[in-house]
Amino acid sequence: MNKQDILILYKYDEWSGRKILDAASNLTAEQYLAPAAFPHGGLRGTLVHALSAAWIWRMRWEGTSPSTRFKSDDFPTFAALRTRWEIEAENLMKFIDTLTDERLNHKFSYKSLDGIAHERIFWQVMAHVINHGTQHKTEAAAILTDFGHSPGDIDLIIYLMENQ
Repeated sequence: MNKQDILILYKYDEWSGRKILDAASNLTAEQYLAPAAFPHGGLRGTLVHALSAAWIWRMRWEGTSPSTRFKSDDFPTFAALRTRWEIEAENLMKFIDTLTDERLNHKFSYKSLDGIAHERIFWQVMAHVINHGTQHKTEAAAILTDFGHSPGDIDLIIYLMENQ
């Protein structure tokens, strides 16, 4: 894996996240907080989980292994969540600017939330973050669609057709 490939994946992630957030901005406060039958609950829980995971991984990449996740209650309003999401997206892109092909292809050691040590090739954990985020953004898209606010297609191929 090389830096250019990772950059494409993270630009896609940023694009798809923006589509989800733009659609979510049309919801009422009640819809934002409403429960749903997904692993992390409704829209707020699902998006907070995805945001928290991206933050945790970036922190690990920068040398700190967090021991806790964000909580849904940390984001009582959609505006609070969106602001923090945009900050994290910016921080992720700044981090990617520092990457080299060499670093992407070397082993990376980190600790899980419960303190267990792991080691993977760096690009693999970076690709995992995209895959994980896509799963939960897809769940968010289903929730948004049920509320009548579909974000539209968030497929990688659509991003590539629109941006390359």
